[in-house]
Amino acid sequence: MNRLRVTASACALYALWGTAAAAVVNVTEPWVRPAAAGETTEAYMRIQSSEDATLVDARSPAARAAALVAASKRTSPPFSLALPAKETVRLKAGGVRLALVQVAHPLRASERVPITLVLRYADGRTQDVEVDAEVRRRSPSADHGVPD
Repeated sequence: MNRLRVTASACALYALWGTAAAAVVNVTEPWVRPAAAGETTEAYMRIQSSEDATLVDARSPAARAAALVAASKRTSPPFSLALPAKETVRLKAGGVRLALVQVAHPLRASERVPITLVLRYADGRTQDVEVDAEVRRRSPSADHGVPD
């Protein structure tokens, strides 16, 4: 009987732990355009979350600030971008993208730029997602002849 009780408690604890676990977030093809020190450049990527989430902040040690840009208009922080569960959201040229404002040093092709995305979930949890973006002149897909 004690063994059954311990097993049931372990299962209940596991179920609770599973609901508090972080969502699975997949970021693919992250890249940043080259820029001179002090300039603003843009970062692009594809983001997919296993749960509904909202991108509520971004930061990078390579820039003074980060801001979402939609079409030709920059939104002022705090910004947000909905990430519906299991849907890929693209940050792309001509669409919503991430501006890295006043880069600290020149960003040259093939360098790496760390970016932290901050996601918030409906229950109030937040999750930092670390992204390692390559400085490039065009998207990785374009380099392989795949349309964006």
